[in-house]
Amino acid sequence: MIFKAFTWLLALCFASMIASMTIAQAADEYYAEPYRPQFHFSPEKNFMNDPNGLVYYKGEYHLFYQHNPFGNTWGHMSWGHAVSRDMVHWKHLPVALAEENGIMIFSGSAVVDWNNSSGLCTNADPRDKSCLISIYTGHQKDKQTQNIAYSNDRGRTWTKYAGNPVIDINEADFRDPKVVWHAPTKKWVMVTVLAKEKKVRFYGSSDLKKWEHLSDFGPAGAIDGVWECPDLFELSVEGDANNKKWVLLVNLNPGAIAGGSGGQYFVGHFDGRVFANDNPTNKILWVDYGKDFYAAQSWSDIPQTDNRRLWLGWLSNWEYANKAPTDPWRNAQSIPRVVTLKRYPEGIRMTQKPAAEMQSLRGQHHRFQDKNIRAVNTLLREAAGETLEIIAEFELGTAAGFGFKVRKSGLEETLIGYDVTTQQIFVDRTKSGDISFDKNFPGRHAGPLGPQSGRVKMHIFVDRSSVEAFGNDGQMVITDLIFANPNSTGLEMYEQGGNVKLVSLDIWKLKSAWKTK
Repeated sequence: MIFKAFTWLLALCFASMIASMTIAQAADEYYAEPYRPQFHFSPEKNFMNDPNGLVYYKGEYHLFYQHNPFGNTWGHMSWGHAVSRDMVHWKHLPVALAEENGIMIFSGSAVVDWNNSSGLCTNADPRDKSCLISIYTGHQKDKQTQNIAYSNDRGRTWTKYAGNPVIDINEADFRDPKVVWHAPTKKWVMVTVLAKEKKVRFYGSSDLKKWEHLSDFGPAGAIDGVWECPDLFELSVEGDANNKKWVLLVNLNPGAIAGGSGGQYFVGHFDGRVFANDNPTNKILWVDYGKDFYAAQSWSDIPQTDNRRLWLGWLSNWEYANKAPTDPWRNAQSIPRVVTLKRYPEGIRMTQKPAAEMQSLRGQHHRFQDKNIRAVNTLLREAAGETLEIIAEFELGTAAGFGFKVRKSGLEETLIGYDVTTQQIFVDRTKSGDISFDKNFPGRHAGPLGPQSGRVKMHIFVDRSSVEAFGNDGQMVITDLIFANPNSTGLEMYEQGGNVKLVSLDIWKLKSAWKTK
């Protein structure tokens, strides 16, 4: 009897040990596939494109996104959903808005209806009148309409409004509503696109259900592709509360600066009805000079105590979005960025910087100061890796070019550098691992960046399948996908045709944001 009890106890302990090992193994394998982003948001499985419905509510950042729940290419478009406390560590939630009755759920936005202007909020707490309202395009074969849905449980479940659609103009390419509250006129403003006409159309409403056409903007700027995914927000210029401008974002496909899809923006005035562009009609202001930053959207309802304009964009390009060599998921979102306006000699321009929340992933740190590049290269082996944050400042010398070689091994490397002659920062992915899946993928993408007092700054994020390079405190940004071999983890610096002084260099190995489900 004692022997049997001992045997049973031993078996129980063994089973417990196996279960613990299985759980540990599952945690190690979660988000561990080749090319799986470690600090960018990606769905557990299947296809993703535009970010949708970015809103902050009751301590949570909501990220909805265009999603095919049934496959790894575009189709059956619905809204996937995740929430986060810091825009870095995300929790997956069930599909929020699903394709239904032949109507796909295309891109849109979400807002907090703080005072129940819609009459759809039925919060259990009588002191709280608020609820979440999503505004989306319903896509049918020959028509696109604007619709709303509402949630009274912090976005966990959604009900499509019985009176949908709220706007129907019998158009086939009329989509992507972004809704904002315009305080001076005390009304909701919807920004949509007439995609093939290259126009932004503005609507106004007091209740999110009945909408009045206010005005149109465009064509203007880049017009070689259809217009999509607009955004509208007000920013102070260099933090001056007495000098504010409105930014109108418009994405287009194709016709972007690096080919395929990309984003442009306009700076001007908005009085609640009409947007007036400060620049000439044909002036193009690009959001990102890389090939893989599209359909950016900013978060609604960020608390005034924070007061940052935060956004992220889709890390892909419609030239190859259905072909990226990943499985069981396809595509990711960028890191969250802080958008500001700054005055330059050529005018008021957008800057983008990584959100400070990204610093929570910093691990092992290496710092170098006042070194020459050759000396630093002998010390970089310990700093190398597949997930890195790099902050560097260079003082120009005799070198014609300089920068970094990341995700390097043998003949494989991704260059992030600066060309002194052309005054451009660039990303070169012509040797970045797998470039064979589409003829439009390999390339070198560059953007203008003049030195500041004889110096150039770079802030770089390297993940398993992407690089995001910010030049001179976000004056220039280049975002590119890469599909480097998992064993390509080398890191080097280079200089060409002379020398450059490395004023400072900080490198952090970045921890994964996806340790457990």
